Amino acid sequence: MSDTFILIPGRTSKQGCGISEGKYGENYQSEVNTLQVSPSDMERLALSDGDRVRLKGEHGEIDVAIKAAKKGELPSGMLFIAYGDMSSRLMGGDTHGSGMPTSKGLDVELTVLK
Repeated sequence: MSDTFILIPGRTSKQGCGISEGKYGENYQSEVNTLQVSPSDMERLALSDGDRVRLKGEHGEIDVAIKAAKKGELPSGMLFIAYGDMSSRLMGGDTHGSGMPTSKGLDVELTVLK
């Protein structure tokens, strides 16, 4: 079973703090390799922190661990992942002259991996 969501990649404060330890440090890697899902979507899909899902978009797919977003931070139907290797795999190469590929509002299909 799969559901369609809107993915919003971006930077997080934990990601910024973790970079002082280096991009290969545990804190940084944990932040960029975890997908945040709204608590209501977690409940609806019977998901728990640490479960793994597959996200498939127009430009690629990834398998990633999930965690519930803090209540009120992420509306139902939207997902968040910190910028990094995983989020980059879902972005196309066209920068529209800006130097940054489109990274907001990506339509993705989420499939629960069991």
